[in-house]
Amino acid sequence: MTETGPSGQGLGRECLAKDTAPASAVAEMAARPSPAAALEAAFRRILREQMRGLPMVNPALAVEAVGFRPWGEHWLGVLVTPWFMNLVLMPRVAARWHAIGEREKRQHVFPAGVFEFIGARDKSLGDFQACSLFSPMFNFADHAAARATAAAALEALFDAAHRDGAQVPQKPVPQAAPGGAADTCASAPTSAALSKRDFLFGHLPRSDRGA
Repeated sequence: MTETGPSGQGLGRECLAKDTAPASAVAEMAARPSPAAALEAAFRRILREQMRGLPMVNPALAVEAVGFRPWGEHWLGVLVTPWFMNLVLMPRVAARWHAIGEREKRQHVFPAGVFEFIGARDKSLGDFQACSLFSPMFNFADHAAARATAAAALEALFDAAHRDGAQVPQKPVPQAAPGGAADTCASAPTSAALSKRDFLFGHLPRSDRGA
């Protein structure tokens, strides 16, 4: 039976289905805002409550989320803290996010090569994945140098000129559509991933290395 509106015209099943879709399903498909502010708040709290005064902390540095942007249906950027610098991948469309367990590994393909991310979870942030670039952070004399390196690393990640064919798996890796987020299973060989430190030190200008 066709539903009718106040005017007596049929609404049709598609319209009815759209109007009665569960709110949770709609929310799962909605794009989330940038996680940059939430990341900064969470790690400033960790710095204040857990890390202050510890020997691995560089007191010249601060917490900052650098360059967060949509990457396919995820958010990608660099998180700088006084004790590490990581590439961070977080969900933008929740329904498209494939969570992995804490400390589990997943490789993601970028124009510059294949990078290995590790699963993490925070009570305020939820699930995310991180790829370590620097830890500890004593190579950086000040926060401006750390920020410049983070921005340059993110830019280089999308530059295919930095891709080293010898470090790309011989077995084909699924490629994403432009702007997409192709990934391989977590069980792919670790040796297939591009060395993050070699990537940075090999391709960034000396002035951006923070040394």
